[in-house]
Amino acid sequence: MKKDIHPEYRPVIFHDLSSDFKFMTRSTATSKETIEWEDGNTYPVIKVEVSSESHPFYTGKASTARRTGRVERFNKKYKRG
Repeated sequence: MKKDIHPEYRPVIFHDLSSDFKFMTRSTATSKETIEWEDGNTYPVIKVEVSSESHPFYTGKASTARRTGRVERFNKKYKRG
């Protein structure tokens, strides 16, 4: 690998604004905002709108109402006659 061409890969905090959930991971993402984490160290914080904590697919709150009656709606829409 060539030296000095890759961005710095370091620990960062991602903050899900919709559920106020925070998690630490490693990333090359940068931010001027910082936050003090549970270990007492300060890390850059990246604010996101959706994470696995708030996404309907991962939380099990996805709507299944549209799934019911699919065949009936299809038959009604394409009824021959």
